[in-house]
Amino acid sequence: MEAGRMNGKVVVVVGASSGMGYAVAKTFSEAAAKVVIAARNEKALESLALELGGEHLVCVTDATDVASVENLISSTLERFGRIDILVYATGTNIPDRSMEELTYETWEMMMATNTSGAFNCTKALLACMKEQEEGLIIYISSIAAKSADASGVSYQASKHALSGLAHGIHIEQQHNGIRTTIIFPGLTDTPLVKKRPVPTPEDVLAKALQPQDVADACLYVATAPSRVRISELVIEGAEL
Repeated sequence: MEAGRMNGKVVVVVGASSGMGYAVAKTFSEAAAKVVIAARNEKALESLALELGGEHLVCVTDATDVASVENLISSTLERFGRIDILVYATGTNIPDRSMEELTYETWEMMMATNTSGAFNCTKALLACMKEQEEGLIIYISSIAAKSADASGVSYQASKHALSGLAHGIHIEQQHNGIRTTIIFPGLTDTPLVKKRPVPTPEDVLAKALQPQDVADACLYVATAPSRVRISELVIEGAEL
């Protein structure tokens, strides 16, 4: 990785406390971006902040809460004056994921975290990016949105909805210089895997993607010329 590839760019990473978001924040910081790290877990954010070089901002944020998200955006603009890139890396799943096991409450939680949180963040920063006449929003989804699997109906529904958000925003906002990309990682060795009802065999996990692979994909998208829109990017483990 070349140092300075993102020199001076302001990048907001939502879901930076662990897994892919954690790796994304570190990768963009190493590329000389000004990084805003956001998540609910304050202790994890403070730990990450100790690893970041250069300028950064810690902002405890619940993406499902509109006021919390608006505070994230206003705090970022107050500190850095602009937002060039948003990476929405927040996502969750539950062990009790079959239709028989789902409740109305767990369905709402899944949709709120995986989809509505992305909408909240997008809605809050659109005015800023429109004024700048440029901006990039990267949504981290899942390969489950490309083909049916055993990840559960709420997870698949929420990730399919994320695709609709990403592509719909592009149609509406492309004339304002706002680009969107949705990334579909395959099996990745993150804490989310531990929420599976049946543990993933170690030999399978050993061949899975690492969070850094997803972070590198985000950096690849972010460093493309502004004339280029990478609408979708699918990445999977080579042997899975």
